[in-house]
Formats: sequence, C-alpha cells, structure tokens
Amino acid sequence: MVLWNLTNFWLWMLVTPCIAWLGSLTATGSWSRFWLLHLPGSSFLASVQTLTRLSAFWMLCGPRQPSVHTLDQYLRSELVYNLYLAVLTYWIVLAVARGLESSRRLQDERIRSAELETQLAQSQLQALRTQIQPHFLFNTLNAISALALAKPRQARQMIARLSDLLRFTLEEHPTQLLPLRRELDFVRNYLDIQRVRFRDRLETRFEISEDALRAEVPGMVLQPLVENALHHGLLAKRSRGQLRIVAQRGGGYLRLVVEDDGLGISPAGVVEGVGLGNIRARLARLFGASASLAIGPREGGGTRVELCLPFMPATVQGAR
Repeated sequence: MVLWNLTNFWLWMLVTPCIAWLGSLTATGSWSRFWLLHLPGSSFLASVQTLTRLSAFWMLCGPRQPSVHTLDQYLRSELVYNLYLAVLTYWIVLAVARGLESSRRLQDERIRSAELETQLAQSQLQALRTQIQPHFLFNTLNAISALALAKPRQARQMIARLSDLLRFTLEEHPTQLLPLRRELDFVRNYLDIQRVRFRDRLETRFEISEDALRAEVPGMVLQPLVENALHHGLLAKRSRGQLRIVAQRGGGYLRLVVEDDGLGISPAGVVEGVGLGNIRARLARLFGASASLAIGPREGGGTRVELCLPFMPATVQGAR
C-alpha cells in the first residue's frame, strides 16, 4: 500500500505543472476554449498517469490478485476504476491551481492598488506643500519690500533670515514628517523676520514640553498659524501684543496651540484662506479623522487655534 500510494503521489506531482500550464492557457479565454482544451487534456493526462502507475506497480510488486498473471490482464482489471479516479483528480488539481493563481493575482492587484493610492496621496501632499511655500514667500517678500526704502538695514536682515527659511523648505522632502524641534526652529526664524517689522510690539512665548519635542509633525504646519496670528490679530494692534505657542503630549496625541491677544475673530466669523485650508487638507490626508483643527476666541481676548494629531515619536534619523 505504501508503494501504491507513493507512486500515485509522485506521478501526480510530475503531472501537476502540466495541469497548471494548461489552466493558465484558458484563464482569459472563452468557455468553449476551456472545454476544448481540458476535456481531451484531462483524458490524456489521466490515462498517462494511470498507465504509468499501474505499470510501475506491476514491475515493483507484481499482481495483487492470484487470477491475474500478465500485465495486459492487470491493466484491463484495474484501468477503468483507476482512470475514473485519475480524471477526477485532474479536475481537482486544476481547480486548486486556478484558485491559487487567482488568489496570487488578487494579492498582487491589492498591492498595486495600495502603491497607486500611496503615490496619489504623496502627489496630493506635495501639491499642498508647494501651494503653501509661495504663499509664505510672497507674504514675507511683501514685508521686506515695506522696509526696503525706509529701513534698508533691517530689510537686509530680513533677507538673510529669509534665505535660511528657503534653505529649510528646499532641504526637506515635501511629504516628510519632521521632528517638532526642527519645525520650531523654522518658526523661530520666521518670527525673527517678523520682529524686524514689529520691532518692540511683539512678545513671543514658547511652552514646549520635553515629550512633545520627540514628536513628528507635518512640515510647515505651525508657520501658517503663526502668520495668521501676526497679520490678522497683532499687526493692527496699537499696543504690544503677545504670541504664545504651546506643544504638549496628552496620551497618544500631540496638542499644538497658537494663540494671540490681538483683535480676535471678526463678527462675520473665521474666513479660512490658503494657510488654514491647506493645513486641514494635509491633516486629512495624513491622519484622516484622527487629527483636528479648532479655531475659537481666546479667554481674555484674541484668537486661539488648537491642532490635535496622533503622537508619533521621531525616528533617530529624522531627529537631526
């Protein structure tokens, strides 16, 4: 019985690649082609497998019945029943082979679809990033032009700071998450430019926890919030204004707050321009519903913007 079953098994192992190849030939064809190929194919391969197995078993073990004395008698007594089982085995092997091939193609298609979705998301994030860069640059150049004739020395200082900021935007990958520490360096450079314009009318406070500094955030996510606070809240304020930036970790989330004691939100409500709309779109692409951006009045006057996003520790490579 061991020889009988091992012979059957190994012969089907040899035939299986042929069945799989025949199945691939009809994978995308019509049903008529399928039956025209597999009906004679199953009969032929089943016959070859059965005749080979019976002949091999005869040579190895001899007849299983006392009344059978020749190979011809043995084949006639065993062929019909074994040929029926061989044809059935052919169709089972064909079904399994096509199922495995379909599963592999489905998996490849899912991987390809995921890659395309990732590429699309990266392209959209890059488009959003390239949208915010000119917006930031034009506003800064307008501030420099306002000082170019009246205060050329201060204008030159602002140009030097602007070159540092442009170097930052060119060095970073457009879809990269940056360590919060590096994002804060960018904001500080931006505020140095604005201090030239505000002179002694601007006070800034940074309240950053050590846990928050280990987080990764989307690049240039704080600068539009700071710019809005300066231009819409503090620029028209006659007295000294205060800008406060807070970063704290709470559980699995990072909370970023930018608030000012300026003019506050107008009675018409918040009108979201390029900066805020860009941030919302980027957060939706990166984190989905896990991130939020809330704008409201600050207690005591002014505006408060709070950004909440999942806390992700900065990698060793990224935390430079």
